[in-house]
Amino acid sequence: MALPSHTDSMFKPDAFCHLTIVITGGGTGLGRSMGEYLLQLGANLVICGRRKEVIEQAVEEMQAASGVLAQETPNPGGRLLGVQCDVRDEKQVETLLATALEQFGAIDGWVNNAAGNFVCPTERLSYNAFNTIVDIVLRGTTNCTLACGKHWISKASGGAFVNIVTTYASTGSGYVVPSAVSKAGVLALTRSLAVEWAKYGIRSNAIAPGPFPTPGAWSRLMPGNFQKLFDPAKRIPLGRVGEHQELANLVTYLLSDYSAYINGECITIDGGESLQGAGQFNVLNDITQEEWDTLQAQVQATRKKE
Repeated sequence: MALPSHTDSMFKPDAFCHLTIVITGGGTGLGRSMGEYLLQLGANLVICGRRKEVIEQAVEEMQAASGVLAQETPNPGGRLLGVQCDVRDEKQVETLLATALEQFGAIDGWVNNAAGNFVCPTERLSYNAFNTIVDIVLRGTTNCTLACGKHWISKASGGAFVNIVTTYASTGSGYVVPSAVSKAGVLALTRSLAVEWAKYGIRSNAIAPGPFPTPGAWSRLMPGNFQKLFDPAKRIPLGRVGEHQELANLVTYLLSDYSAYINGECITIDGGESLQGAGQFNVLNDITQEEWDTLQAQVQATRKKE
């Protein structure tokens, strides 16, 4: 019997029936991939985004692809609701929460995925450009966490947060400083509330993905020749970028009761990329076998003289 592939589903088809999950930034990219998988597992799904036309198109395409029913249809699971929402605006977030609750009655998990990023030398950034990223990533995540968290506490229902951060949230990174600052804040929020809100049955975890290219987001982050110059697969020990199903499996696991004892963790899924860049001598990966032979011979010769 063939072993399961890393691109296979990790859960039974009905694993999320009767559960409702909210994904911010769920109309495109990785957020959409996560949502499509949760729909396949029978979840009621709420996706949101700033642009109404993008969300409406995503809902239409996701319903057609997965065969889920429209949200008005009485069905115990697999229903999809799209809501226009700018997570920077707490009033819109409150409306998102109220709309989801009105439609489905309860929320079981919330994925803070909405984000923004661009590559730029920090000295070239305007105040507005810097604040825009901070507002989307950090303020947006905080708005959603406060709104949903307070609801869960008031209902004594509990729930699971999964926050999408980055591998440089704990180390920082040049040329994406607004994102690094914001994601570091989200990581601190995750770990802080994992302690403070655990008594309410609320778990908070984070995922730090490495490269999982999407046509839209990747081309905006690395336009033109930058994509050729910055081939992420060359920097990853496994020699490849991530498959969306791998991330979807991990998100789903952290939302499920199978991870009930995991709280306050940030799980890195990057094929070893962040470790490759962390070690002081990892650049030695580029040395050929012949060069290693020469180097070892030189070291041995030096030791004989000592």
